[in-house]
Amino acid sequence: MDGNYYLDALVKGDSKVVSKIYDVNFKQVKRFILQNKGNTEDAEDIFQKALLQIAVRHKKDGIHINTTFDGFLFTVCKNLWRRELNSHKSRVTNSEIVEQVSEAKDNARAIIEQKRQELFIEMLDKISENCKMILSLFFAKVSYAEIIETTEYTSETVVRQRVFKCKKKLTDLIKEDLRFNSLREL
Repeated sequence: MDGNYYLDALVKGDSKVVSKIYDVNFKQVKRFILQNKGNTEDAEDIFQKALLQIAVRHKKDGIHINTTFDGFLFTVCKNLWRRELNSHKSRVTNSEIVEQVSEAKDNARAIIEQKRQELFIEMLDKISENCKMILSLFFAKVSYAEIIETTEYTSETVVRQRVFKCKKKLTDLIKEDLRFNSLREL
């Protein structure tokens, strides 16, 4: 079954499919959150927020998933959890002032971040296979020396130049897309 089957089931509230989504995906999300300073309750909250966010976006925008639904859901959960961790870092503790973060504002940020990632992945598909390979190694923090070993390049200087050119090509494609301005940070 493709990802759109699950999207439609979420919007319809199909309890059998939602249960299947939980059975298949929750353990992985819980493991990720437990390994990253969270607890089971955090994992449940993030998983529920992610499902709600996906359903709302699909109902509103009719999103289409190019990857597996499981991968898409995990990415949304990861992004929500990272944003949650970052918001805790930036809060100053003061017992007299209680900061309340709007749920709608938080969801809007999550949606924008997800759309940014989708734009990035879409543009990554438009660059050459060689650039995809080089950038995937670079983004995975593989050293230039290791990249030389796995490719036909002969020196770190050549690899650096190739990474620079590929990043520039990817950046240019992203900036040329009509969605770019609406997804920029204000």
